[in-house]
Amino acid sequence: MLKEAIHHRPKDNYSYAYDKDTLHIQLRAKKGDLNEVTLIHGDPFEYYEDKPVLHHSEMRIIRHDEFFDYWFIAIEPIRYRTHYLFSLKDHHNEQVYFAEKGFLQEIPYDIPTAYFKFPFLNAVDVFQAPEWVKNTVWYQIFPERFNNGDEKLNPPGTLAWGSTEPEYDNFFGGDFEGVIQKLDYLKELGINGIYFTPIFKATTNHKYDTMDYFEIDPQFGDKETFKRLVKECHNRDIKVMLDAVFNHSGYYFEPFQDVVEHGQNSKYVEWFYINEFPLKTEPIPNYDTFAYEPKMPKLNTEHLELKRYLLDVARYWVEEFDIDGWRLDVANEVDHQFWREFRQEVKQVKEDVYILGEIWHDSMPWLRGDQFDAVMNYPFTEASLDFFARGNMNLGQFKNQINHVMASYPQNVNEVAFNLLGSHDTPRLLTRCNDDVQSAKQLMLFQLTFVGTPCVYYGDEIGMTGGQDPGCRKCMEWDESKQDLDLFHFVQNLIQLRKDEKSLHPASKFRFLTLEAQPRIVSYERSTEDESIIVVINPDDDEKVVELPYSHSDILISEGCQINEKRLTLGGKGFTIIKETF
Repeated sequence: MLKEAIHHRPKDNYSYAYDKDTLHIQLRAKKGDLNEVTLIHGDPFEYYEDKPVLHHSEMRIIRHDEFFDYWFIAIEPIRYRTHYLFSLKDHHNEQVYFAEKGFLQEIPYDIPTAYFKFPFLNAVDVFQAPEWVKNTVWYQIFPERFNNGDEKLNPPGTLAWGSTEPEYDNFFGGDFEGVIQKLDYLKELGINGIYFTPIFKATTNHKYDTMDYFEIDPQFGDKETFKRLVKECHNRDIKVMLDAVFNHSGYYFEPFQDVVEHGQNSKYVEWFYINEFPLKTEPIPNYDTFAYEPKMPKLNTEHLELKRYLLDVARYWVEEFDIDGWRLDVANEVDHQFWREFRQEVKQVKEDVYILGEIWHDSMPWLRGDQFDAVMNYPFTEASLDFFARGNMNLGQFKNQINHVMASYPQNVNEVAFNLLGSHDTPRLLTRCNDDVQSAKQLMLFQLTFVGTPCVYYGDEIGMTGGQDPGCRKCMEWDESKQDLDLFHFVQNLIQLRKDEKSLHPASKFRFLTLEAQPRIVSYERSTEDESIIVVINPDDDEKVVELPYSHSDILISEGCQINEKRLTLGGKGFTIIKETF
């Protein structure tokens, strides 16, 4: 038994309250090392004949990655409190007990401090993201490039829609009126959440250089138009999420301009991280910024006056315009205490507002229920692209990576993870797939049948292309003759399937399947107690044949596949979704 690989802490993803009655417990061990794991648990204050009353419950392997198995169990603690330890057996019949005091040869009946403790399951400590998020399919809109609905708002030098390639500094006149005109298109697609990149007053086309956090950029419209947009969305059961840029402001943000003008005598000097005076922008700025971008000076969110200003901003747009969520730009570079207060501020106004952080790496410190509801799930993104699009990851590595991501967080965090395949910061999906539509379909199939809340980047559903920024920010293509309508209907059907099928609902189980010895066939199951959805995908160009675990009952979606009893033949780039009812 490789004891040094065994790990557990009564915290985060290893021991947490799933709901007000249920405790989830996870143990990590070397892959394939343990044969049996039993959770021994009880009320720490319940004794019989001077011994603690303990219950034995078998754990199971819920997933594994390259190096580890993850053993799991859900229990209902007696009187909401529990202490526990693990009984471990390997394949050589070696048995030990694992507790907070380490490895033991027998159950420590007379040493109550030896056990792991979950002192009390307080309902207020349960991680609770808004319930509506679990059933939301997001659509990301870059407002300047979605639709020009009111040419009177066009900034100087605005180009004809789609007349040239996007550049860092050109404008095409997208606005709120344009979005309102296309809401029925979005409703037809099936999405029920819109994530807008920044809409506040700024000098650039991307608006991540905010000049005024309380004002809408005039090229998009006014506040009344925005109110109408939110109302029209809500009338169609579509939620609205805005982008908050609180890590940095724009160069022309009035307080920073005051620092530019008055130097160290400015009353706003402590709102920023100024290293020396006078200010300079080249060769690199002598004040802290986002990356080394001089137009984006970093904000000191520890400063009480600035903190109050930004929290007022967060409250204002929820209170006055009834938005449903905030996406937080460069969230990992802002202090945790600010985000704790941010959460309290906006939840006071609207309890079910969604808080989404932009973090590209392991994010557990932000997902303990006191800061964010979710983060942008880039580890999911990269693993999916590496396998289906780039071809630089084998099936085992892909499954290990996806399982590792899921094992890194509590289940109630995974249920609202923001799963994306592309955004304004990345090349477009079809471009990443080298213009292979079937590969793009397979990626969207995986995304829309996976655990979490998926997001479609505008235009990906009709096969738009584009490289790295600014290429990924083309004008939306509204000429149907230039749209891939087959891809549109494919995405539309997947979204509808996600809404209709119980096995694709948030709390259903997910597991990868192994179908014979096929080294590249992706197969997985989403299941409830009485039915399941099985997805089988052939990412290669050659035909593959596999045996299904049971005879199919209903084929929901299929391309390039034939099924005869349990025998499934998948043509090149073929895939199928099968429903089983028990």
